[in-house]
Amino acid sequence: MNFFTGVLGAKRLELLLQLVPKATTIAVLVNPNTTETEAERRDVQAAAQAVGRQLIILDVSSDRDIELAFATFAQRGAGALLVGSGAFFNSKRERLVALAARDGLPAMYAVRETVVGGGVSSYGSNVTDAYRQVGIYAGRILKGEKPADLPVMRSTKIDFVLNLKTGKALGITIPPGMLIAADEVIE
Repeated sequence: MNFFTGVLGAKRLELLLQLVPKATTIAVLVNPNTTETEAERRDVQAAAQAVGRQLIILDVSSDRDIELAFATFAQRGAGALLVGSGAFFNSKRERLVALAARDGLPAMYAVRETVVGGGVSSYGSNVTDAYRQVGIYAGRILKGEKPADLPVMRSTKIDFVLNLKTGKALGITIPPGMLIAADEVIE
């Protein structure tokens, strides 16, 4: 199940560049099999162009693709990583965190749970809020409303999460303004 929160790629890139301002080449993982990928790709490309950053965008939809992507990022000198949204990346979060740590790549993820698991930062929809909305929909359907008559809803609660321990391990000093702006700081 996907919870579309709108295109957040530009904001994720902005926050990642605040975290790693010297990164001139940003690695980006996107899954070509999700509906939001093209909008996310365009959003990130426009944002990177506006601030003069180079992107290495790779389509990833399998474990083998992940391994090849990280080899490519290392070879091409990526200074940070932006991981796209979607269930595939959520299901691979431990592997993504491990590879980013191995390669010393500060990364921005789409869900809080990745940061709890050792990632350095995330900006994306609050999964608990999204599930709450699903419960409301289910309740309305059980009370007799037709699913086709229900409006499309988006999760409106967005979380920005930082992991200080991971930041320190990567040699990153997290700016005070980011700490203040964060919804959650994991120490």
